[in-house]
Amino acid sequence: MPGVTALVLDRERTRMLAVRRSDDGSWTPVTGIIDPGEEPAHAAVREVAEEAGIRCTAVRLIDVRALPEVTYDNGDRAQYLDLCLLCEADGAQEPWPADGENTAAQWFPVHEPPPMNDRFAAQLALALEDRPEARFRR
Repeated sequence: MPGVTALVLDRERTRMLAVRRSDDGSWTPVTGIIDPGEEPAHAAVREVAEEAGIRCTAVRLIDVRALPEVTYDNGDRAQYLDLCLLCEADGAQEPWPADGENTAAQWFPVHEPPPMNDRFAAQLALALEDRPEARFRR
């Protein structure tokens, strides 16, 4: 199942958007599932608006990886393909937890991000390299 990570930076590339998940309290970039028939860039922009109330533009694909398999409480198993897109905020906006998926949404300096897992830290590092090509996991 395909999902997106929207790594949103401000226009100056000095701040990143992060949300605090309501299920486990972790800080992450905005993430979500691509709806059937939806383009990945549109999904990233939609998820950012839904989860953090921020308008943004998808700039480019920066990372592609298969995530570990997960098993849900009801026994369903899934494995997600994550497409990480670098997005740029459309002007100065203050984020807020726009839906029930998150308890907070805020800007962080790119060189002082919130505590994040290795995947998201690596994706932020890729975004800051500002290379034109996407990375693929080996």
